[in-house]
Amino acid sequence: MSSAVAETSPVVPDHPSPLREFWSGFSANRGALIALIVFALIALAAILSPLIAPHSPIEQFREHMLQPPVWAEGGSWRFILGTDELGRDILSRLLHGGRVSLGIGLASVFLSLLPGVLLGLLAAFYQHSFSPVIMRVMDIMLALPALLLAICVITVLGPGLINTVIAIAIGALPGYTRLTRAAALAEIGRDYVTASRVAGAGVWRLMFITVLPNCMAPLIVNATLSFSSAILETAGLGFLGLGVQAPTPEWGTMLSAARDYIERAPWVVTLPGLTILVSVLAINLMGDGLRDALDPKLKRVS
Repeated sequence: MSSAVAETSPVVPDHPSPLREFWSGFSANRGALIALIVFALIALAAILSPLIAPHSPIEQFREHMLQPPVWAEGGSWRFILGTDELGRDILSRLLHGGRVSLGIGLASVFLSLLPGVLLGLLAAFYQHSFSPVIMRVMDIMLALPALLLAICVITVLGPGLINTVIAIAIGALPGYTRLTRAAALAEIGRDYVTASRVAGAGVWRLMFITVLPNCMAPLIVNATLSFSSAILETAGLGFLGLGVQAPTPEWGTMLSAARDYIERAPWVVTLPGLTILVSVLAINLMGDGLRDALDPKLKRVS
């Protein structure tokens, strides 16, 4: 009797959790998985730089100026990656510079994401009042390249760490606003939004509780890719002398200060450049993996 009941009982399918399903889609992209590991190591090294850096990033060893890395002739284990034109340890400056470059990138992403999402939702829900004004302002901002717009903002505000964050955030604002508006407009006409309206949900509840969670996938991907763009723009502003000012270590500033020694001491330029390249490449590959994992239409077929 019990065996017959067991044979006729329905088998309940085991549905994976959303987090497990996301990780399965993300880890299927080997490049994104490797990039995640590489970026995690870079971020961890930057966070722990005060503990693991062998020297102070601004300490000058005048008797060791332009000393080559340990693998080159004349190098030593005291300065593993060599020293710069002022005798400062390059490894220590790269580690501490990672905190500045990654910190500026992360801060600028949040500073542009939050108002961009709000403006995009307002433009989607108030198409006849707020939308024309908001979108025309965004179109004017998009008329200038992001780096050029950041340079204009820095020219007005002045160089510095905080102003660099503000300048990069302003340049990224139109992208988030337009993306949020497009994603929200695609969701507003769906049945679950209509049901929420019928149930008496107000506009602000519809915006942030009903519609916004279903718009997060493209926003997360765009924020990841904007993170890499912010790092490049930070390095570009630092290279032009408009970003973080010396002696604060920052990858773009390190490139700018070392460009006169590219033939005499190529490691002074090569190492910061490689650090920027690897970091940006890792973030972009992570963005591809997030896109594959969060968008069912773009998931890789195994």
